[in-house]
Amino acid sequence: MDDQTQVPGAAANPALAALATRLPPHLWFAVSAVFHYLGPAFAVLLFPHVGVLGMAWLRIATAALIFAPLTRPWRTFARSDSRTRLLLLAFGTCLAVMNCSFYLALERLPISLVAAIEFVGTIGVALAGLRSVRNMAALAVAVTGTLMLIDVKWSSDPAGLFWAFLNGALFVGYIVLGHRVARAGAGNGIAGLGAAMAVAFIVVLPIGFADAMPAFFSPPLLLAAIGVGICSSVIPYVCDQLAMSRLPRASFALMLSLLPVTATLIGVIVLRQVPGVRDCAGIALVVAGVAFHKPANND
Repeated sequence: MDDQTQVPGAAANPALAALATRLPPHLWFAVSAVFHYLGPAFAVLLFPHVGVLGMAWLRIATAALIFAPLTRPWRTFARSDSRTRLLLLAFGTCLAVMNCSFYLALERLPISLVAAIEFVGTIGVALAGLRSVRNMAALAVAVTGTLMLIDVKWSSDPAGLFWAFLNGALFVGYIVLGHRVARAGAGNGIAGLGAAMAVAFIVVLPIGFADAMPAFFSPPLLLAAIGVGICSSVIPYVCDQLAMSRLPRASFALMLSLLPVTATLIGVIVLRQVPGVRDCAGIALVVAGVAFHKPANND
């Protein structure tokens, strides 16, 4: 499974490919970053009604059902070679377990700590791929700014920390495997994402189905859960594929330092939470680091 793996599928749409090429990859990433925090914020509100694993089940089921008629995952698997099928199986399994562990961590720990642990892995991915002194300096500046933004308070909850570190490790897997799928091009990358999401649904099917049952007897609850699925696993994952198809893996990992920035901006716009001087300095450093970074094919 190398970065040249081809993922055949119906989503190899010329119009989609043209749109993905016309718009800068940073724009796709920005859209993904906004929904990266909106989804979990709504999901936490539904935990008391459908449980943690029930929410994960509803999120993945929603995405799988939306992708199925659009990407026809059965055709993608039928037309793929054995190496590509293994890649899609690994990607789907990673998505399923990552989403479950993320919610299990959020149930016990503040989102700032979960985000900080998640960010540690992305630093490793960026370090492994950044070759130039300029990009190493850009990463150092961005990491400094991120640490200023994230107010981390350690936890004595071992179970919560276990799920948070598992989620962080699987998030690295998401970047690596997702980037391999995306190298087939924007359209085929989304076809591969649809196939992987079908795998994720099969993996999670027996895990959270019982907890998710109350949603099927409450239309408002079901609609809310579907909204979480769209915000968490459809819009951001599609945008990630469109960004990954044109960004080197290390560059994408470095740009993930922008996530705390979007969280802060959402707090300003939605919650009227005005950032302090330290927060503003952190935002400035992250933006400067990403702006100073120069993507290269060998990242």
